Amino acid sequence: MVMVWARQANRIWARVNVRGKWALFTGLNYSRVTEAEAEVIQAIPRERTGRFFASKERKSGLVPSVVFEQEENGLAAVRRKRLLSVESDQIRGLVNKVGHQFFLSRTFELEVVAGPRSSHILEKGRVVPRKVHLRPGTEEILNVVFVWAPKCAKLKVDVPLVFKGEDVCPGLRKGGYLNTIKKTIGYLCPADLIPPYIDIDLSNLDIGEKLHVRDINVHPSLKLLSGDDSLPICKMMGTRPLEAAITQS
Repeated sequence: MVMVWARQANRIWARVNVRGKWALFTGLNYSRVTEAEAEVIQAIPRERTGRFFASKERKSGLVPSVVFEQEENGLAAVRRKRLLSVESDQIRGLVNKVGHQFFLSRTFELEVVAGPRSSHILEKGRVVPRKVHLRPGTEEILNVVFVWAPKCAKLKVDVPLVFKGEDVCPGLRKGGYLNTIKKTIGYLCPADLIPPYIDIDLSNLDIGEKLHVRDINVHPSLKLLSGDDSLPICKMMGTRPLEAAITQS
């Protein structure tokens, strides 16, 4: 396997020679969101905890939340920990806009104001959503967990994979189907280099071929959390078993 690195239009990508065929694997998207374009999540301090008060907040249109700082080794720390309440409509709107998994790999500006109608900012900074808990079987958001994301921080992020090139994929054109094994890959990322997603180009993937974690090229400062780059991401399969049985009969 031969790799050729290049930089183009604020993106790093690599061409990977798989069995004599060149496939383009886009790595980290470096496009920055300007301050004017950045989404600002507003929150107010929350003093009380417990099921009763959480239920009361949800009925009033708020969602219990917490933000904390993460240590270098990826563990949660008590530094800068705040109990918060955020607006349910805003969080639901952001999740619906970008998608649940993409919401968890994006940085936002968090503003903690003194009260619901206050303009006094108590604290602000960049954050990454860590978890969004939903009520089982519904889209109701129960609580949200954020992590502070200053530039010096290194954060654990499950980066979504976006599969592209299906329209020209030789394996799909021959009647095969893509067996998706991984939809995200976990990395330890510098806060200012968190990729919102990673493109996986299928335009040269034929039946029987696999893509592995090692075939993905990201910024050198990103550290693979699993430590095993031989794990498969996807495999182009032949005819589905049910279709094959129908054809033979």
